[in-house]
Amino acid sequence: MTYTHAPALSPSQAAPRTPRASGSAWSLAHRPDAAGEARKITKELLARWRVADDAADSVLLTVSELVTNAVEHARPPVSFELSRDPGSRRVHIEVSDGGPAATDGDWAASCTDGEHGRGLEIIDQLTTAHGGRQEPGHAIHWADVTTAA
Repeated sequence: MTYTHAPALSPSQAAPRTPRASGSAWSLAHRPDAAGEARKITKELLARWRVADDAADSVLLTVSELVTNAVEHARPPVSFELSRDPGSRRVHIEVSDGGPAATDGDWAASCTDGEHGRGLEIIDQLTTAHGGRQEPGHAIHWADVTTAA
């Protein structure tokens, strides 16, 4: 599968990392507003790629869930990468974190069981595929979202 490079976004939106072969990546602060920052970046990029609103909503929610999980359940650093494959009309999302944290973040730790734990169910419904892998010093969680029928 060949992915196109994402155009660079302004430094005010997030500090870009060195792009990988499959797209552009951004570092995020390991704090609660990281998901909001990731959504802003994603929304601008999806508009540049002319992704339809319904598909864009699925990508945005998937990015938000993956970044939130990284902040609440993993150690820093947190980064994410977006790429697309126009041939298959798919957006590929990767969120990298520093691996599992010893304790959950403040939000997750303060919740009752009914207030969290649905993120993977949401991702199951929105994506064509998703998964994760461990690499030395970090974990990567990925998802593919189809952007057209």
